[in-house]
Amino acid sequence: MTHRNAGFSLIEVLVAIVILSIGLLALAQTSGTVSRMIGRGKQDTAASLVAQRRLETLRQTAASTTPKCTSLAGGSASGANGSTESWTVAVSGSGDSRDVAVTVDYRIGRGTRTVVIQSVLGCL
Repeated sequence: MTHRNAGFSLIEVLVAIVILSIGLLALAQTSGTVSRMIGRGKQDTAASLVAQRRLETLRQTAASTTPKCTSLAGGSASGANGSTESWTVAVSGSGDSRDVAVTVDYRIGRGTRTVVIQSVLGCL
């Protein structure tokens, strides 16, 4: 008569626990990185939204004058959370359009980041 031992030995269980622990530590580290990336994505999106709003304001200003684009000028403004926005307007081509660049600088943990949106506004 043969006797079979069913189950795992103590060494097999310890090896499995070590492998599981390494996997869980890697997962925990990755989740911290993902959280930081999501936070930075929110900041990038907010800065892009500020720049897009400024560009739309400049488009409305350009369209509201006769002849169009006569009141467009560069400038700057301070935003929330220490952000700054600036915009430049330059005549392009034969004068019937304007090159516009909107720059938003905002603070992050280790310095500042910049978002730039460029567009051409027609003045016909």
